[in-house]
Amino acid sequence: MSRDALLIPMKIVTHMTSLSRATIYRRVAAGTFPKPISLGGRRVAFARSDIDRWVANPMGYEDPKPGDDVLTARRN
Repeated sequence: MSRDALLIPMKIVTHMTSLSRATIYRRVAAGTFPKPISLGGRRVAFARSDIDRWVANPMGYEDPKPGDDVLTARRN
């Protein structure tokens, strides 16, 4: 499995970004943070490649257009 296809849970994302769950969801709604992927029930995860892209440039992150990558296309 490639690094791009890895999914990471919310708990790890909060540690990687130093953001709270509430802040992450506010930024998702604003389009300034990657969208989560539902794992069923109340569990969500994020594509590692999306989080890495956000960490590299948090102020310049924009939600990619549908179809820009495989995981984004699957979520829409």
